[in-house]
Amino acid sequence: MMRKIINPFNNTENGTCFGCSCDNEQGLQMEFYEEGDYILSDWNPKKHLSGFKNVLHGGIQTTIMDEIACWLVFIKCETSGVTTALNAKFRGTAFTDQGNLTVRAKLISKDKKFANIHAEILNPQGKLCSEAEVQYMIFPQEMAKKKFHYPGIEAFFE
Repeated sequence: MMRKIINPFNNTENGTCFGCSCDNEQGLQMEFYEEGDYILSDWNPKKHLSGFKNVLHGGIQTTIMDEIACWLVFIKCETSGVTTALNAKFRGTAFTDQGNLTVRAKLISKDKKFANIHAEILNPQGKLCSEAEVQYMIFPQEMAKKKFHYPGIEAFFE
């Protein structure tokens, strides 16, 4: 079953994120869903994010995978954190003019301090465009709430 994830940061002082804010006109405006072990985004690439011709810029692809990894930390780890490493590999072409891309992330492992996440971007036909191994340093939940404004898992769902 797929569940829509609410962005509790919209309309707050943290509500201008390049990756996920619906109010950032230059941003990616990603929206997220939870389905089983995955966090998903059905994302429509904009033409101005091209590198060469209608190919989605590799830096934007990396940003997208970092963003979905962050949302996985919010939902699956129930805290916040920061990226400490991201190793991206480009496997196929992600076009900006051929429809929505599927972005997804899955938690691979987690301990007290780190979450290791696999993120990937799939083209409209389901073929792998890029993937990344992302490591997040995760914060104890109370620290995440006090210092980093983590609103608690209940704020992400209706």
